Amino acid sequence: MTEENKIKEKFYITTTLPYVNAEPHIGFAMEIIRADVIARAKRAQGYDVFFNTGTDEHGQKLYEGALKENLTPQEYVDKNAEEFQKLIKAFNITNDGFIRTTDEKHIKTAEKFWNICNQNGFIYKKNYQVKYCVGCELEKQDSELVDEKCPLHSNRELELIDEENYFFAWSKFEEKLKDLYKENNTFVTPDFRFNEIKSFVNSGLQDFSISRLKSKMSWGVPVPDDDNHVMYVWFDALTSYISTLDFDIFKDNDVNAEENNFAKYWLQGDNIKREVVQYCGKDNLRQQSAMWQGMLMAANIPASTKIVINGFIISGGVKMSKSLGNVINPFEIIEKYKNHTDYAEEVLRFVLCHEVSSHEDSDVTMDSIQNAYTAYLQNGIGNQANRILKLSSAYLSSDDIKNILEKAEQEKMNEKYLKYLNDFKINEAIKIVTEKVKKLDEYIQSTEPFKLIKVEDKKEEAKEILRNCVLDLLSIGHHLYFFMPRTSMDMYNYIRENKMPEKPLFNRIVELN
Repeated sequence: MTEENKIKEKFYITTTLPYVNAEPHIGFAMEIIRADVIARAKRAQGYDVFFNTGTDEHGQKLYEGALKENLTPQEYVDKNAEEFQKLIKAFNITNDGFIRTTDEKHIKTAEKFWNICNQNGFIYKKNYQVKYCVGCELEKQDSELVDEKCPLHSNRELELIDEENYFFAWSKFEEKLKDLYKENNTFVTPDFRFNEIKSFVNSGLQDFSISRLKSKMSWGVPVPDDDNHVMYVWFDALTSYISTLDFDIFKDNDVNAEENNFAKYWLQGDNIKREVVQYCGKDNLRQQSAMWQGMLMAANIPASTKIVINGFIISGGVKMSKSLGNVINPFEIIEKYKNHTDYAEEVLRFVLCHEVSSHEDSDVTMDSIQNAYTAYLQNGIGNQANRILKLSSAYLSSDDIKNILEKAEQEKMNEKYLKYLNDFKINEAIKIVTEKVKKLDEYIQSTEPFKLIKVEDKKEEAKEILRNCVLDLLSIGHHLYFFMPRTSMDMYNYIRENKMPEKPLFNRIVELN
């Protein structure tokens, strides 16, 4: 494939939209950082990328939160959504869209989507009784409960709902979902999560409620032509993935129109390859890979092409959760490390990619963050860069540096590294970078340029070793860019200018508490 053709390929990636019922924690920070890594990597490979994130601002949890703080629901979500927008800026996230489910274009999209599904015969009304977890904002079957409580939100009682609601005819899409999974055998990654959702669908689908009585919970998108109901939060929130692409103003005859982002990034056609990727945690498996896909089918919209499932971040062996109150605040990490490095936000970017499994649960604590900082940033990348730049700035000429930079431009990225990124194996990709750091350290220790440079008849040999070291350092910085862009760019600039930093990139920590 030529570079000219590759630039035309479209890549859309979206995170889930977190509820704004509490401050952001590192679980969501992990999701946006990892999606950002993929978006940066795809842009570097020539793709036309649209990267979306945002906030979910309707539902029972938010309504309750507003009441507790004596605020209107809109005041409450406005206040909390601002913290998530600050998180985007703080961690240098390169998103193209930030959709709030209270945005006018989202509300119009949700209503338009409802009308299409209704006109196509997949929405109906009936009375029903169900056990409901407000924490998950999901109906729960007895088989999902432990001691009559949701295992993910054991700190709150289930609600019993007994009312007339609108329903989505999900059961009608059971065979179509099976066909989707069969036709796209990499639809969900990792494989064991894909097996879970296939097993779930094979066990049989039940229609689910998609509205709530406005008299009981008024905070939601109004159901079209029925003032007594608001939309169920998941039916509303999932449409955010297309509302951010201006689906509200999309016209069928604009299918190939480049000016409409929905046509440009979601619809298949015009011989341009498109990828539609949804990034989420394992608690979103059902919603993203089955509920949303059925809804898309009901609206005659193409399915997503990939659902990427992360594990949970746990802390001290317990799932990290806002509702359980055991979260690590990402802003606190920046605050605690800013006195030790100018790249405080990139400490957590590194940790959440290097120390956390691509798809399994991982334990993260303040101690484990500090251990990773010391081992890989202070003693690893930082120390290595400082040592090499000190020697190169003293003994290599501007011509040496020019030749090294020219040689570096001709080198391609590690193929295995790119394959890991394209397979969403974030943890495996960044470990290739730290392995490069380790190998360069071994090379320095075995060749000892810091000793040879002091011996007159060994200086040329030492300079050649230094040239190799600088070239390897450039490669490390290049491969580090998607994960730690500011560190990477500053490493490049120090090499280009042939000077060492005025202070260590990552200072030693004596005591962090």
